[in-house]
Amino acid sequence: MKAEDIMSKEVVTIKGSATVAEAITLMKNHGIRALIIERCHEYDAYGIVSETDIIYKVTAYGKSPRQVRVFEIMSKPCIIINPDLGIEYVAKMFANTGIHTAPVVQGELLGIISVTDILTKNDIVDSPKAILFEEVIQKAVEEARTICAIYGASSKVCTAAWDAVEELQAQAIHQKAENIISTKASFEEYCAANPDAPECRIYYED
Repeated sequence: MKAEDIMSKEVVTIKGSATVAEAITLMKNHGIRALIIERCHEYDAYGIVSETDIIYKVTAYGKSPRQVRVFEIMSKPCIIINPDLGIEYVAKMFANTGIHTAPVVQGELLGIISVTDILTKNDIVDSPKAILFEEVIQKAVEEARTICAIYGASSKVCTAAWDAVEELQAQAIHQKAENIISTKASFEEYCAANPDAPECRIYYED
């Protein structure tokens, strides 16, 4: 699944010049926790204001929401999400940055995605990403073997194919995915049969 599959297409926006009181009213009326800041022109960056911004920057200091403008507490430019981005990467971005909501943009504002969307609309229970990565890596291994059998173990396309396998394995490890197939064993098996192949470099110490 991708960001566009679970994002909310109905996005509520607000001007940066509006008061925080107006922002609160919009949030209450629409039952949402964040508003996207309207751009002033086509080259302007998107911004966002959340309930956390209001609590931490207004309420916590005893300020009146009627006397504070949205632009004083908003985040701009804000992190935006590509609609084609995989859900696991959206989750990773949220985890790394500490944000909970972000606009989905591709040339124009398409929607908004939140941690709630990831939890309630995702298929993480039935299709955990570790299993999907395992399938992708297995397919890449098979393709690498086929390519090397056709073009030769010393060919550039063979080297590139195994580099692609290693890149997938690195991504899987980075995401701390479990139950990954032993790509190392597959690669070592290939190198044992083709010891002179240039791609059979040593990456691991005994």
